[in-house]
Amino acid sequence: MNSPAQTHTAHIHALYRYPVKGLSPERLEAAAPGRHETLLNDRAYALENGPSGFDPAAPAWQPKAKFLCGMKNARLAALDTRFADADETLTIRRNGDVVLQENIGGEAGRAAVERFFEAFMEDEKRGPIRLLRAPGHAFTDQAKKAVSLINLASVRDLETMTGKPIHPLRFRGNIYFDGLPAWSENDLVGKTLRIGEAAATVFKTTNRCAATEVNPDTAVRDIPIPQILRERRDSLVLGIYAQIEAPGRFAEGDPIEILR
Repeated sequence: MNSPAQTHTAHIHALYRYPVKGLSPERLEAAAPGRHETLLNDRAYALENGPSGFDPAAPAWQPKAKFLCGMKNARLAALDTRFADADETLTIRRNGDVVLQENIGGEAGRAAVERFFEAFMEDEKRGPIRLLRAPGHAFTDQAKKAVSLINLASVRDLETMTGKPIHPLRFRGNIYFDGLPAWSENDLVGKTLRIGEAAATVFKTTNRCAATEVNPDTAVRDIPIPQILRERRDSLVLGIYAQIEAPGRFAEGDPIEILR
């Protein structure tokens, strides 16, 4: 018998990347990640909050708590940041005003960013703040390079549980999709998806942490989403991870098909 997910047609509603871990989402019209890769420059940078043990010469996965992140640092959501691939310029706005604009491909630009966050995060520092990057490395929340998918029907069902609107960007996904029943994405682990022209294998569900409590519009912790998931669903899961197996382009509006 087919699962509910196999009897519905899904499509991409929106695509996002997060060039600096913990900072602003950036909406994309399309993406074409390579095999076993993330979206272009997704989590390419991270802000180390005190010594983490990360070595750019021998990059290895580190847990997100070693970096500035929404789980511990809600005030990051008060910043609006944009990264330009062409010249590696990071622009930071606060309350609509540009407070920093630097080329972070160079040492001087990275130092300027570090000074900004040393001041901005003064009360939450655990040590020197360093802007980290290592070519080919992604500062993802789990060790595999992957794309994360969020079922908007599940977000809507969570809204009915809370009685409050829930901004989908609380979940910091890459691919937001619609067309499947709420929570049916949990049944896709081990299955392969055709996403536009690409193919990706779902390998795990996503447990949610305190980062989802932060309202991305206000930088305030206003909804205890992990607690609600645990109480109402007996689980912390919302979302799935998939690894690109066959590269290809996908864009907003493209279908997502479950391959047999």
